[in-house]
Amino acid sequence: MSTAADREEPAMAEQADVIVIGMGPGGESAAGQLAQAGLTVVGIEKNLVGGECPYYACIPTKMMVRAADALAEARRVPGLAGGSEVRADFAPVAKRIRDEATDSWDDAVAVERFEKAGGHFVRGTARVTGFRTVTVGDREFEASRAILINTGTDPAVPPIEGLADTPFWTNREIVAVTQAPESMLVLGGGAVGLELAQAFSRFGTRVTVLEAAERILSPEEPESSALVAEVFADEGIDVHTGAAAESVTHDDAGFSVRAAGTELKAERLLVAAGRRTNLDGLGLGSIGVDTTKHTLETDPQMRIAEGVYAVGDITGHGAFTHMSMYEAGIGAAHILGDETVAAEYRAVPRVTFTDPEVGAVGLTEKQAREQGVSVATAVSQIPDSTRGWIQKSGNRGFIKLVADAERRILVGATSAGPAGGEVLSMLTLAVHERTPLARLRDMVYAYPTFHRAIEDAVKKLPEELT
Repeated sequence: MSTAADREEPAMAEQADVIVIGMGPGGESAAGQLAQAGLTVVGIEKNLVGGECPYYACIPTKMMVRAADALAEARRVPGLAGGSEVRADFAPVAKRIRDEATDSWDDAVAVERFEKAGGHFVRGTARVTGFRTVTVGDREFEASRAILINTGTDPAVPPIEGLADTPFWTNREIVAVTQAPESMLVLGGGAVGLELAQAFSRFGTRVTVLEAAERILSPEEPESSALVAEVFADEGIDVHTGAAAESVTHDDAGFSVRAAGTELKAERLLVAAGRRTNLDGLGLGSIGVDTTKHTLETDPQMRIAEGVYAVGDITGHGAFTHMSMYEAGIGAAHILGDETVAAEYRAVPRVTFTDPEVGAVGLTEKQAREQGVSVATAVSQIPDSTRGWIQKSGNRGFIKLVADAERRILVGATSAGPAGGEVLSMLTLAVHERTPLARLRDMVYAYPTFHRAIEDAVKKLPEELT
C-alpha cells in the first residue's frame, strides 16, 4: 500500500530568467549586469564570489609585487640620490592582503553587492541537467532565457613522483603566508612563478626557479625571456631551464626536488605549473557538449549551445581577469537581445608583473610566421631612449613590434621595461584598430617618456612600410 510520502509530487523547479554557474570575475560581472537590467538572476558559487582574482591571484599577488618593488626602488637610491638602508618586513604585506584585499577570505561583501543588484545567490555545486535546468544539491532551477557558465580553473599539479604527498604551495596557499621563507623552490617559469619568485627574493628568500621548457616565459618573445633571465641572475635568483622535476620529497628539513640529474633543496616549494579546467562535473554532456577537451568551444556570442553561454578561463582565450570580464559583457549583451555583439581576440593584452614588467599584445613573431604573415620586426631598447637614460637604475627593457608587411599594420607588440604594462595600452589600441604604420610614424610622442621608444621602433621598420 502506498504512503503519503510515496504520493508526494516532486518539488517544482525554482524559476529564473538566467542562471549563472560560477561567480568568478566574469560570472559576477555578467550576473550583476543582467540583474541590474531587470532580469531575475540566480548566481551559484561553491567557493568565493569574485573567484581567483581578488582572493588568490591578481590582487593579493600584486600587493606582494608592489611592496617588493618598493624595496628594490629604495635599494636603487645609491648612485642616484645619496644612500639608503632597507629592512624588509613581510608582515605589513600579509596584513594588507588579509585586511584590504580578501577580508580574511570572506566574500560576504561580494555576495551582498550581488543581492543588492537584485540577484539571488546560492552557495553550492551546480550541475547542468538540461538546456534550461540546473541542480544544486536537492534544488532544481529552471532558466527561461539562458545559463551562463564561468567556473574558471584550478592550479595545475603535475604528476611528479611524490609531489602529491607533500605540503607544497600553489598561488592559493602562498597568498596567506605571514612571513617570507628562508628559501623556496618554484616549479614553473611562467608569469605566476616569476612574479612570486622575484617578490619573495626581494624580501630575502633564497629562490630557485625550475622550468621544464628551454626558456622562461616561453609563450612570449625570446627577448622577453632573455631580459627577465638577465635581471633574475643579477638579483641572485637561480633559474634552471630545460629542467623538469622528476621527484619530490619532504621532511622536517624541507623539500628536495630532483631535476635534470640534480637535487635541489629548500624550505618551501611553490607549484606554479599553469591552470587546469574541470569540465567533467558540470553535466554538460546532458546538452551534447564534448567535455573531454581542455576548454569549451564558443561562438562569437559566447554560446556553447543554444541558450547556454561560457566565459572566462574555460573558453581557452586566455586565463586573464580582463578576458573573463570582456567575454561576460559579450554574453550578457547577447542575452539581453543585442544581436550585434561579437568577441574579437586579435588584440588580447597580457602583462607579467615582474620588474621590469613584460607587456605583450597580439601575436609574437613566431606565431605570426606560423600563420603565414609576411613579417617585419623592429626592436628599440629602453636604455637607449632619453627617458631610459634618465631612469638609469632599473631601466632595462625594450619595445618590439611585429608588423604585417603586406597590410602595413601591427599584428603584435611587446612593451618590456619600467611601466611596461602601462606603455602597452597604446600598442594594444594600434593592434586592435589596425592602425596604419604610417599613422604611427607621423604621431607626436611626448618627450621624454618611456612610450617614446615606440616611435624609435616604428622608425626601425623597413622604410617602405611606413
